[in-house]
Amino acid sequence: MLNENDTIEDVKNEVLYHVAKAAFEGNLEQIEATLPYEILPGNKPSYRCCVYKEREIIRERIMLAKNRNPNTGEPCHNTVQIIPAACENCPITRFTVTDNCQKCMGKKCMQACRFGAITMTRDKAYIDPSKCKECGQCYEACPYNAIVDIMRPCRRACPVDAIQVGEDGKVTINDEKCIRCGACIHACPFGAVTDSSRMIEVIEALKSDKPVYALVAPAAEGQFGRDITMESIRNGVKGLGFKDMVDVAIGADFVSDSEAKEWAEAYQQGKKMTTSCCPAFVHMIRRHFPELIDNISTTVSPMAATARLVKAMHKDAVCIFIGPCIAKKSEAGQDQEHPGDNADLVLTFEELNAMLRAKNITLEPCTMEEQNGSIHAKRYSNSGGVTKAVKQALMEQGTSAGVNVRQCNGAEECRKALFLMKAGKLPEDFIEGMSCEGGCVAGPGNILEEREYKRERDKQLANADDRTIQDTIEQFKEYEFSMHRK
Repeated sequence: MLNENDTIEDVKNEVLYHVAKAAFEGNLEQIEATLPYEILPGNKPSYRCCVYKEREIIRERIMLAKNRNPNTGEPCHNTVQIIPAACENCPITRFTVTDNCQKCMGKKCMQACRFGAITMTRDKAYIDPSKCKECGQCYEACPYNAIVDIMRPCRRACPVDAIQVGEDGKVTINDEKCIRCGACIHACPFGAVTDSSRMIEVIEALKSDKPVYALVAPAAEGQFGRDITMESIRNGVKGLGFKDMVDVAIGADFVSDSEAKEWAEAYQQGKKMTTSCCPAFVHMIRRHFPELIDNISTTVSPMAATARLVKAMHKDAVCIFIGPCIAKKSEAGQDQEHPGDNADLVLTFEELNAMLRAKNITLEPCTMEEQNGSIHAKRYSNSGGVTKAVKQALMEQGTSAGVNVRQCNGAEECRKALFLMKAGKLPEDFIEGMSCEGGCVAGPGNILEEREYKRERDKQLANADDRTIQDTIEQFKEYEFSMHRK
């Protein structure tokens, strides 16, 4: 049951939990009709204008938890989705004149406006929303800071201008521009933007006789609480029905080794390149800087590398990636010609937590029996971690190339660096692109904010041994698979 003190995350997690529980029990048919009344009983609203709107929002969240578009009922094409019933409370007019306006004789706001949108009333300036083009010149010109910019948080957060506002005041997402980074999900204060889920398909795979493997991102260390290690997560996912768990740090070591070879070759040729680990960053290049597609590293991501290794080891394996990134959901399904070359489905930490709750599984503190992957791979999920790992791989390979890397922390820094590369003015040799500020550890699918679990994560990483990247490669040398995109 929800109440007025619940946050957006509480609402989302409660819906995911109930959908997961119904999926495990085989009771999904009526959940859209019954669940809104179960978690919002009575007639008194908790956080909206009326309980009927609240229930409609819950119903639409259930649809997204079942990977269904709330408007059409069709499978979601874009991972990032709008909840229509929740999107209506943001201001429509972006620039507004406040009472701080002195109605000064300079009329700098009027002079700055090129569209004739500003007039002087008896008390203050007035901006006509039908004429305003939201250029912001009046906002910059006002000497009293009397004009406020109340741009919608989701639009402000989007690094690629993929969010548009319709005449009804509700936003839509331009799929051709969206890079699936999830910045708008973090930004929306009403929870009107969220990610669709493939959780039911994962549960169906677990209930089948298929061998299903959990590929868990290194960002999981510290994410689930004090002394909850990768071994704790292994035990938990086995309780859900997974055959076993594989640490994606293993795949990250393979990526470092492959990237190092690619970087060394590109450096000798004088070719500038970008990393390919962050799917949102790759989406940004493909959709907004298509002339730079040939500059993307051909090395696959750690998720894909781990999936290929597991499928080389276990022919019929179904691979489920579990991490903090929602853009990975689109990466897993983007290669229709070669679907076996990547993870089959993706869960976020939020979705995994809901599934554990649904099966009454509590992760218990557990000492790591065996470390998987090097410490360099474990730090892949931090901004700058890929660069450090690839430089370590170069050193282990005996390559002395003094590569210079621009480490882009967040989508805005990525965009600026790509503009420089496009113009031929990038001073560095390579770009490490991370669309989330801080790296994957700050992804939108996390349970905790990075600052909340950083101490625990640092403690677990401090216990890692000094194995090298080549130690990991040597451990799995008998298995053959490609490290490059087709």
